[in-house]
Amino acid sequence: MAELSRRKMLLSGGALGALGALGIASPAWAWAASGSVAGSGAGADPRWVWDEEADPLVASLLDRGAVPEVNRLLAGWTRNDQPLPAGLPADLRSFMDKARQLPSWADNGKLETAAEFNKSRGLYLNLLNGVGGGMLSTAIPKEARAVYYSKGGADMEDRVAKTSILGFAVGALNAYRPDGSCVVNAVKTRLVHAAVRHLLKQSPHWTGDIPISQNDMLVTWHTLPTFAMRRMREWKVPISAAESGAYLHVWQVTAHMLGIRDEYIPATWDAANAQSAQVLPPAMGPTREGVELTDILLGQLAEQTSPGSISRPLCNALARYLVGDQVAGWDAIPREPIWGPAIAAAWPALVAFREGLLPLPLVPEAAWVLDEAARQYILFYLTKGKGTRIEIPETNRPG
Repeated sequence: MAELSRRKMLLSGGALGALGALGIASPAWAWAASGSVAGSGAGADPRWVWDEEADPLVASLLDRGAVPEVNRLLAGWTRNDQPLPAGLPADLRSFMDKARQLPSWADNGKLETAAEFNKSRGLYLNLLNGVGGGMLSTAIPKEARAVYYSKGGADMEDRVAKTSILGFAVGALNAYRPDGSCVVNAVKTRLVHAAVRHLLKQSPHWTGDIPISQNDMLVTWHTLPTFAMRRMREWKVPISAAESGAYLHVWQVTAHMLGIRDEYIPATWDAANAQSAQVLPPAMGPTREGVELTDILLGQLAEQTSPGSISRPLCNALARYLVGDQVAGWDAIPREPIWGPAIAAAWPALVAFREGLLPLPLVPEAAWVLDEAARQYILFYLTKGKGTRIEIPETNRPG
């Protein structure tokens, strides 16, 4: 009977994380590169591929003590159309000149459509990418440990701010326009990832493989656009084919700018969903570090939003609603007997009202509390980025 139940869970597509929860080894890489934006590829397992251009460069910058000056010079580099600052090391300048170029397949028309889609669906996208993606990331053991033991884990408020900078740059109207900042923040993040790979290997707390592999980045990618699109579809948000394709495209371009190889970037939503089904479930599960990070994030939100506007129970319930019971259980987000059922009933009605599918008299009163809570969630994540810069770390978490 136990074996039968186990087999049923593995065969059912809805059991997110079943492979990871059962401790079964991840299968060999089987996703076909024919489904990528490149259309072909070598087929190398992305778990054993990192960033062959950025990694040796940043390791060299760290070893020769150049990072503080590089961070100082890059602090003023904030717009996509800005020239690189004078004084950068020649090897770094050469890398960044190449890394800041959009891929040949980038489509400006789709990027503009994506910007308008992000504007019209900003409440959902910011909530799903900022909060939902954050809760998912803490339920990914390798990612949670990488965050916890790297420098950012010692100051989660600052870590949230740095993550928010890139996330909200992607969703901005001018994301990839000359006056936008998506290129800048993606290239800076790519350098940060390379530094974390180099530094974490030296941490006594890190015992796993080199972090932030191409597979790890794909796992994280699927907690953002793939997860967000799936949830919006579940909420019955009206989305045209052009909007859906454009939203995928802006994240395809962003994946490329972060250093993910084109042969791993899904070309269509069908390809993205197939890849997500392969890479995300085995990567998920509970860790002490993930539970602690989740508690810090939700605690910060409850404490630092407007006094009395969002209680911790409401934070817990909304987070649980966004990611589902299994992930919430891994993150040790408590069930809330009052707010849990209220959100499950009121949120679909609020979405339907916002989309013109439900008249005002049929929207329950609790929906307006959720509306304000969602705005406060987003405000929290947005404002954390103000006055914060993405910088290359020089150390791991102290202690």
